Amino acid sequence: MAGQEIDAEVLGERRHLLSLAFRMLGTVAEAEDVVQETYIRWYRMSRAQRDAVEVPRAWLTRVASRVCLDVLGSARMRRERYVGPWLPEPVPTLAFIDPKRDDPAERATLDESVSTALLVVLESMSPAERVSFVLHDVFAVPFAEIAEVVGRTPAACRQLASSARRRVHSAREAKVSRAAHDATVRAFAAAARAGDLAGLIAVLDPDVVLRSDGGGIVSAARHPVVGADRVARFLLGALEKNPAAEVIDQETPDGLGFALWVEGRVTGVVTMEVTRSVVTDVRMVLNPEKLTFWN
Repeated sequence: MAGQEIDAEVLGERRHLLSLAFRMLGTVAEAEDVVQETYIRWYRMSRAQRDAVEVPRAWLTRVASRVCLDVLGSARMRRERYVGPWLPEPVPTLAFIDPKRDDPAERATLDESVSTALLVVLESMSPAERVSFVLHDVFAVPFAEIAEVVGRTPAACRQLASSARRRVHSAREAKVSRAAHDATVRAFAAAARAGDLAGLIAVLDPDVVLRSDGGGIVSAARHPVVGADRVARFLLGALEKNPAAEVIDQETPDGLGFALWVEGRVTGVVTMEVTRSVVTDVRMVLNPEKLTFWN
């Protein structure tokens, strides 16, 4: 393959690399850095070395995954220094789907793989588990190739992916259908907009947890808010304090959620977890650095 054709093919993989890195790291900014580093390593090679790469996409995937593995190694320490609760970056529905390769049958699966709910579960995994799971279960990379990335045997990588898959399946077992999720969220919205404290409490699990991620950049709760009464009062108080904010129903990879609009810009995205027809988790991302795809 001619050098110029290879370069065009490599640059055309940017969406794929960004999609891969986002699922591994949970923020677009970190994923962008990984993509940039991957391309730097590609162009650092001589033309002869680049021409010798038989499948550029596979080479780029391996390198990007190794960079992600390094980033994940230091991520836990950075999360501990983060101001307030850290949440993965929410992205719009179908954010990473390539229109040229869009398969309607795969949309739901691809959408779920960037849901905040799944990314929260991935955060609990070891770097090797997360990389193995994402590469194999999301991108169908063979275990022999994953082994080259994580420095383990293919059998060990298979076990890592299997362990990660069990965690993911365990989290999914408690989830309701998308229709039931959206119905509960609509009841939540109706009570909140009406200022109905009792009605809001009724659609919240007694042990519901609200996390608000402002990253120290904008005002947000520094600690999780726990319990139906406290969460309901927090939400109604927040709406009362921000009369200029317009709360709009928003489809997200997690199901129906909300986008907070102020003066023509999205200033927050709210996603929820619903179990047994009540809301068990409320996730509010207000950090403007995590709203890049919305504005």
